[in-house]
Amino acid sequence: MKSTIQIIISMIIWGSVGIFVKYINMPSLEIAFMRAAVAAVFLLIIGIFNRKKNKSIYSRKNLLLLLASGAAIGLNWVLLFQSYKYTTISNATLSYYFAPVFIMLLSPIVLKEKLTPVRLLSVFGALAGLFLILSNQSNVSMGQYNHRLGMVFGVLAAVLYAGVVLLNKYIKDFSGFDMTFIQITTAALVLLPFIISRGQLHIEGSNILLLILVVGIVHTGIAYLIYFSAIKNVKAQSAAILSYIDPVSAILFGTLILSEPVNIIQILGGLLILGSTFVGEKS
Repeated sequence: MKSTIQIIISMIIWGSVGIFVKYINMPSLEIAFMRAAVAAVFLLIIGIFNRKKNKSIYSRKNLLLLLASGAAIGLNWVLLFQSYKYTTISNATLSYYFAPVFIMLLSPIVLKEKLTPVRLLSVFGALAGLFLILSNQSNVSMGQYNHRLGMVFGVLAAVLYAGVVLLNKYIKDFSGFDMTFIQITTAALVLLPFIISRGQLHIEGSNILLLILVVGIVHTGIAYLIYFSAIKNVKAQSAAILSYIDPVSAILFGTLILSEPVNIIQILGGLLILGSTFVGEKS
């Protein structure tokens, strides 16, 4: 029961990240870099004070996979934050939740898993849900919104996240903490040259700094620690079901806190996406 509560907490924390990103007046690349850098420092401090016997095997294959997945995580965050900038949290979250669809489509190639009729049907169901949402959006809305472009960024972020999941399938005999630390540190290092060349990393005001620290420490460092400490004690199917608290809470936060509009067509589209991916994962 304790582990289940921990996973629920981590999902709610991740579901609220869009709210904080909305209020950080910085480019997406800089936000993603600061998130990774702050989280890497936080996890390093935790690792120093919580020294346990290392159970990870630092083979060449494991390290190469970790570096590749870490780079994908960094770019994934950039695209997701761009999605938050251009559309509502609901639209960004639902388009981002196409990651399971891409995993199902790529699994037969990468993992040699069979693409069953149920999984194939769930892919079409998710696509139908995305079509419903897109067809009910004007291309350019009030303010800085461009919903279609925002959802394109969300889907591209989902592609990268699917790549991270598939790469992690090949990483063997590595602890969750070590894996998270190396991946997040890699994400920061991959983004660093772009940050230096752009010269746009300016943190104006203590409020922005506080929001960045919250995103880096709470939404990344603490959330990952809670999740990995609990996931090993929860059945895989239960963990899959609990993961849907993330998008549902994100949509609720966007609606209740930011007063983002949600109509019946969007709700139906969202239900199609989440329901289809759930059925596909369960099969």
